[in-house]
Amino acid sequence: MATETLPPKGALTRSFAFLLVVVLGLTVAACAHKPPESDPVALAEYERVNDPLEPLNRVTHGFNMTFDKVLMQPVAEIYRALVPGFLRRGITNILDNLMSPFTLANDLLQGEVGRGGETIARFAINSTIGIGGFFDPASDWGIEEHKEDFGETLAVWGVGEGFYLVVPFFGPSNPRDFVGLGVEFFADPVSLYLDDANQRELRIARTSLEIIDARERHLDTLEELERNSTDLYVAMRSAYRQNRAFRINNGAATESKAEEDLFDMEMDEDF
Repeated sequence: MATETLPPKGALTRSFAFLLVVVLGLTVAACAHKPPESDPVALAEYERVNDPLEPLNRVTHGFNMTFDKVLMQPVAEIYRALVPGFLRRGITNILDNLMSPFTLANDLLQGEVGRGGETIARFAINSTIGIGGFFDPASDWGIEEHKEDFGETLAVWGVGEGFYLVVPFFGPSNPRDFVGLGVEFFADPVSLYLDDANQRELRIARTSLEIIDARERHLDTLEELERNSTDLYVAMRSAYRQNRAFRINNGAATESKAEEDLFDMEMDEDF
């Protein structure tokens, strides 16, 4: 009797996640309706804000902020209190170093061969002299860090960002960046390697640490934004868009340091 061969658990998980990304993408896309050119006032406002899902987005934003206050902020504060600053910085460096293969892939997909060379040099130097990336001698030698993701690659290829979208747990996004997040889930070389090596626990640990590390680094920035904003939802929408423009143009756009810090995070969402 023939024995049925089941796909590996990681493949099932990735397939389910991919299906979820597609379904959510199609759902939110179906909700967006651009006003006709016969209504120039409404059309101008739509193009300025480009947030046709604002009522739903605000509900999701409220949920995310509540989740943050109840869980993520306390966890980040405990992490800051227990882990010394130099060790937190080293952990951040290691996590950034592990994203280098994915950054390199997007450098090359965008035709940025020179930046790709910088990514390779940083990875080689920091992985060896920097002891697995804990230290960052490459920056000391003038090879500055940069990050790229597939959402940026799609933008370079001419794909528009689409409407503003707030994703549960993930926060500000848009259809283009949401697709990019899905590609990162499937195509990050380090995560694929951990899957192939049956090291799913390490992959989950890495992702969890990335989330906690990112939230800790943004404790002060988000607190400042909340304190200085009359409408946090609008402030975060503006900050996200400006930051994405900044990164897509490799620094050609203008944004505040707070906005850059708030959204300059790479999350490998690969549970």
